[in-house]
Amino acid sequence: MAVERFVVLGLARPRSEWFRHVGQWATSAAIPAEFLRCVTVEELRRRLAAGRPYSCALLDGGLAAVDRDLVQVVREAGAVALVVDDHRRRRDWVALGAAAVLPVVLTRDVLLDALATHVPLVPVPTASVADDARGGGDFDALAIRSRMAAVCGPGGTGASTVAAALAQGVGQAGPAEQVVLADLARNAEQAMLHDVRDVTPGIQELVDAHRGGSLPVEEVRSLTFEVVERRYHLLLGLRRARYWATLRPHAFEAAFAALRRSFTTVICDITADFEGEADAGSADVEERNLMARTAVGSADAVFAVGRPGVKGTHALVRVVAELSAFGVAASRIVPVITAAPRHPRARAELCATLATLVAPVLTTEATSPPVFLPDRRVEDALRDAVALPAPLPALLVGAFDAVMDRVGPRELQPGAEPVLVAPGSLGASAATEPW
Repeated sequence: MAVERFVVLGLARPRSEWFRHVGQWATSAAIPAEFLRCVTVEELRRRLAAGRPYSCALLDGGLAAVDRDLVQVVREAGAVALVVDDHRRRRDWVALGAAAVLPVVLTRDVLLDALATHVPLVPVPTASVADDARGGGDFDALAIRSRMAAVCGPGGTGASTVAAALAQGVGQAGPAEQVVLADLARNAEQAMLHDVRDVTPGIQELVDAHRGGSLPVEEVRSLTFEVVERRYHLLLGLRRARYWATLRPHAFEAAFAALRRSFTTVICDITADFEGEADAGSADVEERNLMARTAVGSADAVFAVGRPGVKGTHALVRVVAELSAFGVAASRIVPVITAAPRHPRARAELCATLATLVAPVLTTEATSPPVFLPDRRVEDALRDAVALPAPLPALLVGAFDAVMDRVGPRELQPGAEPVLVAPGSLGASAATEPW
């Protein structure tokens, strides 16, 4: 018969008094716990991922690595996060998911009370406080009611300009402070297209602010630049494409949720790459595409931008197929053709060709009708930092409103649960593949 006891992981700064005391109490059986010290954050993550059940993790709130994402990792492993904090960083650890905050001058009685109140014994399964409403979720779907559109396309199709034109069209129909254009592309170019001389603040600062807390609406808006001529706000993107590695998943989800709470309409300029761990078997690939996957996964409408011609049509069909494979309903996908031909017959032929090619890759209904954007002097507007020419914004807003009227806002789903991998479902290696 298994013995019930507390199995506690610990992570703290070197020579922390409370850390040493907990080890002594556990060794002398002064507390009914097995205490496992972790020297680094990586060691803590490896232990949690190894599959052994743990009761809780004692985390030093003074460590820079202890943040929302690490607390979430502990919770996802089925353990409880207890933070020992001196309150110098002024973080609301309970709001970030911790079960309790303990003082730095930690006594045995205080620790025992916290263990008895918040921490389950192992290996007997108990209800985890990870689902406690007090901790909440990083992505509070109930608090998000803003409209959202994502714009993507192969390189050179003008997707970034289309995103700006859509934001301008929405902004012209309402207060400027309620519309934001978020540059979530891996190779961010909106700063160049808007001639923004500053490189900060941007998405990196917004996500970093949500590693250890949440920002009110006013502070979220203060991290954006107001584009007066086009009546929207701009959130700058990554300063270097390789900086995607600095965006931790749960902190980004919290920042994304805060952005949607701060504006009534969010337009996201994203990279057309949605590959995840289930597709490539690599968690790094999924984190690299975190921004695009998050935006597309909750967008009310997704604009897939392409150009006319053989190459342009082929690339557009590929993007539509990847969106459908990701789970975007065909009715929410809006194909956009830039530099579209003017003759009605040429447009009709392009519509028929596109419908024929995308039909095999769509699981249900057809996509929304394509939006044809005529060739206009966009370069002049970008160079002079003035409003984009008509009728580009109006055409895009009309398509956006049509999707909202026909399909309605998208219902946000909770985070995906782990899925059991069936034997053979991931394919065969080259060594075992039949010739």
